Amino acid sequence: MQKRQLGNTDLAVYPITFGGNVFGWTLNERESFEILDGFIAAGFNFIDTADVYSTWVPRNVGGESEKIIGKWMKERNNREAIILTTKVGADMGNGKKGLSKKYILKAVEDSLRRLQTDYLDLYQSHYDDLTTPISETLEAYNQLIREGKIRFIGASNMSAARLQESLDISAELGLPRYETFQPHYNLYERKVFEAEDEALCLDQNLGILNYYSLAGGFLSGKYRSAADLSKSARGGGVEKYLDSRGFKILEALDQLSDQYNSSPAAVSLAWLIQRPSVTAPIVSATSLNQLQSIIQAPELNLDDNAIGLLNIASAW
Repeated sequence: MQKRQLGNTDLAVYPITFGGNVFGWTLNERESFEILDGFIAAGFNFIDTADVYSTWVPRNVGGESEKIIGKWMKERNNREAIILTTKVGADMGNGKKGLSKKYILKAVEDSLRRLQTDYLDLYQSHYDDLTTPISETLEAYNQLIREGKIRFIGASNMSAARLQESLDISAELGLPRYETFQPHYNLYERKVFEAEDEALCLDQNLGILNYYSLAGGFLSGKYRSAADLSKSARGGGVEKYLDSRGFKILEALDQLSDQYNSSPAAVSLAWLIQRPSVTAPIVSATSLNQLQSIIQAPELNLDDNAIGLLNIASAW
């Protein structure tokens, strides 16, 4: 398993990013520690979270995921071995949202405290903020880089036009540039990224950390009918994939799983990893069994026929 350079940064990551949105939601602290231990023991080193995880859970206020990761790193004394990223800008409630300089400078301190670290390898704009000048946001990040609190910055959920504008302003004003981009992208959700974002990201050498890599679990083969939607708390989000195209994709994944003695999830992730634009897909696991599929993915070298089969089945 080879490390990959994250865009133009000096950060080297293995080709899977663990998504921390499950910590404090579908996994409690003990279960989260077990999954994190297994992920790192398998040789991986990149963990993604956000301050807003997981405000959607009753009685949660946000920061639960960061707290769990911070406590785990503290107990394992492994911060220096981890490439760590969190995000800012999502609505935390009580007016806490956006990308103003004042808010970013406050939010990063909260994240650092919860994560029990004094720096972040990558700090990402979670959602675009049309009410704040791009230069103001970048100036906030510039200050944090000078102070040693963050190393590099990335963007998520931003249109190609706004991403290009941000890169142009960085060059014009000599401010930090977004070195990574986090799009919604997987074997089913291909159209937006491939039609609007991919060429720009390749041209600018942005590291791609796509989220929903398994389409909420649909691409694992777990959900094959409406009756399956109750299998987990995330089931309701995959109903839209239960269509003719979705079933064609599952059929191709089943065929290749048998051919490669693997699983639909691992094959789906391998397809992403072998995309020229993708650096390290973000994926979560809620059991050690699910984690095995993640671990297998970088070792699956899909041949041209396999890639072609998946491309045809998922064509948009």
